Amino acid sequence: MNFNKYIFSIVVFFLSISYAFAQPGGLETSEVEVIKEFDARLIDTEKLKVLPGLPPLDTTSRRLNYNIPIKTVPVSYPDPTLRPIALKRGKVEKGYKGFVKLGYGLPNSPYGELGYNFGGGKKKYNVGLHVLHNSANNTNNVEHQRYSLTDAQLKGTYYLEEGGMAVGAKLGYTEDEVHYFGFNPLGGFAGGDTTLTEDQVKQKFSTIGGGVSIFNGERNDMDISYNAGANFYTMSDNFASKEFGFDLNLGATKWFNEKHPFTLIIKTDFTTYEDSVKQNLNNFYLQPNFTYHSDKFRVKLGANLVSHNDEFDLLPDLEASFALLGARLALFGGWKGDYVKNNLKRLSDYNPYISTFGKLDLRNTVYDHYYGGVRGNLGIIEYNGQVGYKNAQDLALFLTDSTDLRRRFETVYDTVNIFNIEGVITAHLFKNFELTGALTQNVYDPKNQEKAWHLPNLEVNVTATYLTLKDKLRLKGELYVENGVPYINPEGETDNLNGLFDLSFGADYRFTKNIGAFLNVNNLAGNKRQRWANFPTYGINFLGGITARF
Repeated sequence: MNFNKYIFSIVVFFLSISYAFAQPGGLETSEVEVIKEFDARLIDTEKLKVLPGLPPLDTTSRRLNYNIPIKTVPVSYPDPTLRPIALKRGKVEKGYKGFVKLGYGLPNSPYGELGYNFGGGKKKYNVGLHVLHNSANNTNNVEHQRYSLTDAQLKGTYYLEEGGMAVGAKLGYTEDEVHYFGFNPLGGFAGGDTTLTEDQVKQKFSTIGGGVSIFNGERNDMDISYNAGANFYTMSDNFASKEFGFDLNLGATKWFNEKHPFTLIIKTDFTTYEDSVKQNLNNFYLQPNFTYHSDKFRVKLGANLVSHNDEFDLLPDLEASFALLGARLALFGGWKGDYVKNNLKRLSDYNPYISTFGKLDLRNTVYDHYYGGVRGNLGIIEYNGQVGYKNAQDLALFLTDSTDLRRRFETVYDTVNIFNIEGVITAHLFKNFELTGALTQNVYDPKNQEKAWHLPNLEVNVTATYLTLKDKLRLKGELYVENGVPYINPEGETDNLNGLFDLSFGADYRFTKNIGAFLNVNNLAGNKRQRWANFPTYGINFLGGITARF
């Protein structure tokens, strides 16, 4: 019998006594016989097994509608601040504000050039000065064969603090002196025996020009670029001819998405020429255009509205390009019309032996140009080639004035159809070496004249440059080929002048960072072709000298 059983027996005994005392009248006195000790046990029961499981899926769909009121909550974000990563400062090469180039050559050719820049950098203004003089005198071999060119230009820009506006101005003077040396080596007149003095054959074109302009020197919030300017020139020669030109330009460009520009240009171009009579040639232009850029193609849609003598002419300004192979190959084509003035300034720049007093006829050449081509960059080779067709109304041609002892040229105007092929290739074959070749081929079809007098059909220009000796020596070679131009000989027959084969060489060497020397040898083949009838070139000539920068 264990200990728990004894405890249980004692508890039962005391409960019995308590119950006896609680009964009324007390308990009867009797004996209690304990038959069996109390043994409390639970009957064994069968364990109920419960298997867990997921409740069945609710496959019914319910559509809930929510009504949420929209409320705009203004949130103010501060402008982000971009902080550049500090980079190691590289070595900056010293800049130079000016340079001088002085030389001398044969035949009797002094040369001088000076350039200097004031301001720039952190200053609000920038002023540049450029002066040039170049001349040659070959009168020991050909009588009166000499020329002289002097040019001085002053340009400046001032940047205003407010509005990002800038103001520009320019002023210049040019003196271009040539001589009508259309005589044979014996001193006689070509086709006769008359001689002329130097004063009779000297021609000097003196030009004073300048202008002012206003434009935005900084990008503005509206992304609009604008400019407004006025330019003038006054020109005179030794034969009492004078010309005055004035043009006014107003232009603005609005950029959309930073890559699609819309441009509007308004121009007026006035020319007054006077010798024995007075001529005016005034043009007005309105030129709107829009250019759309995408990753693969670019399209320009524009027009050129020109007014002349109260007549209006609407000309196209259209161009499209497509990057077929990215930068390696792009196709382009266009249709463009324009007016080009034939005044004293332009004609004398192209043909310095033009006849002026009483002989000059001012006209506009109206071009209608269709073109198409390819361009691209293959790494070491860049190329650009096109084929085109032009219809040129009143194209200026040049014929010798048979009544002029000086053998000057008159302008003859004709409508000419021009088939044109031109191309440029630049090759970087190895380090510091560059080879450039350019070709232009024109096929002229005049309406009235037999030939396009004194206009070249074929021009080829090949240039090679090489930089060596730690960039101290620069070598340059150039080949220029041009066909003989058509003209009418003294017998009145159609003929061609001799062609040009001009091989030239040049070298520049820098002794120090500031001092150097140069040498140019031109026309090594000694070709004395006549670009203009009766006016041969100088043949072989050279020029050498020193250079300095500071």
